[in-house]
Amino acid sequence: MTISFQNKAVVVTGAAKGIGAAIARLFHESGAVVIMMDISADGEGARAALGERAHFYRCDVSSSEQVKEVFKKIGERFGKIDALINNAGIQTYGKVADTDEELWDRTINVNLKSAFLCAKYAIPLMKESRSPVIINMASVQALVCQENAAAYITSKAAMLGLTKAIAVDYAPNIRCVAICPGAVNTEMFQYDVKTSDDPERFIEDTRDIHLLKKIAEPTDVASLALFLASERAAFCTGEYYRMDAGIGAKIVAQ
Repeated sequence: MTISFQNKAVVVTGAAKGIGAAIARLFHESGAVVIMMDISADGEGARAALGERAHFYRCDVSSSEQVKEVFKKIGERFGKIDALINNAGIQTYGKVADTDEELWDRTINVNLKSAFLCAKYAIPLMKESRSPVIINMASVQALVCQENAAAYITSKAAMLGLTKAIAVDYAPNIRCVAICPGAVNTEMFQYDVKTSDDPERFIEDTRDIHLLKKIAEPTDVASLALFLASERAAFCTGEYYRMDAGIGAKIVAQ
C-alpha cells in the first residue's frame, strides 16, 4: 500500500547524507516537497540528485539566528510545513571526567538544541497543515548505552523528553514522536569502523549485539519515518519507537 505525501512540505535536517539523505529521498519519492537542511554544502548535491520538488538550505541548526532565518524563508516560499524530521546529529565519545566542556556543549547543541530550535520555528508554520507531525531522531542509546559516550547518550535521552513535551503542549493539533535506531550503516558508522583497532571485529561485534545479527541501512530508518509521519500513524504521539533489532531484549550471560 502506497503512502502519499503529495502536496505536503517536509523539512529534513542533516539531509546531506546518511539517514537524513535516505529520509529526504523516500519522502520525495512519495510526492512531497522536500526541504533539506544541512551545515554541509554537500546538501546541494543531494538536492540535485532528487531534482524537482527538492530544495536545500545550508544551515547550522545549532545556531538560533541561522535556524530562524531559514524558517522565515521557508514560510515565505512554501507557506506551511506538514512534517519536520529533526535528524541532524553527531557522534562523540568520552566519559564524563574525560569530556571537555567544549565537546559537551557542541554535542548537546547539535543533537538536542537543534531539535528545539527547528521545532520552535516550524510549529507556527504547521497551523495550515491538516495533520502536522514532528519526528525526532533519538537513538537506542537513549535507553541502553555503551561505554565512553556520555555527552552523546545524554543528548539522545533528553530528546525523548523534548518529544513528550512537544506532544503534550501541542496536542491535539501536532503529533510528535521519536525514533530510536540501533546501529545504522552510515558514513558516521563507517568512520568508526575505519578508526577502530580491528575493523572486521568491530563490524562483527556490532552485528552480534543485535538479535537479528545485522546492521540497519539508512533506508530502514527512512521507512519507519515515512510511516510515522503519515496519517496511518494518526494515533501515535508522545512516544518513541525502537528499531534496534532487539538490543536490550536479551540478557547476555557472562
